[in-house]
Amino acid sequence: QVQLVESGGGLVQTGGSLRLSCAASGSIFSINAMGWYRQAPGKQRELVATITSGGMTNYADSVKGRFTISRDNAKNTVYLQMNSLKPEDTAVYYCNTDLTKRGYGDVVYRYWGQGTQVTVSS
Repeated sequence: QVQLVESGGGLVQTGGSLRLSCAASGSIFSINAMGWYRQAPGKQRELVATITSGGMTNYADSVKGRFTISRDNAKNTVYLQMNSLKPEDTAVYYCNTDLTKRGYGDVVYRYWGQGTQVTVSS
């Protein structure tokens, strides 16, 4: 079994910063891409940022220049540093990862974290 455990959400004022973490554990053979998505009330889940195993990153236009995604491959952990937060960044943030599992060959599985609430007050 594989688990993704997120941490770091909370309440912050406009202009503040938060750092989210997401650690993957279990019968992992290798981790490919890792990413962060968010879902605001009444809206669809949307991409925030992704990072490949080689460190290539991709960001939603709405967070470019404010958010930074990074990963620690030794710890199977992905981070999201969020600066200059705005009320429109308020959402539940989910991490996900594409990985292969021990004993399952080259099959790629996608796992999601449980979500962590980020609230930005105006």
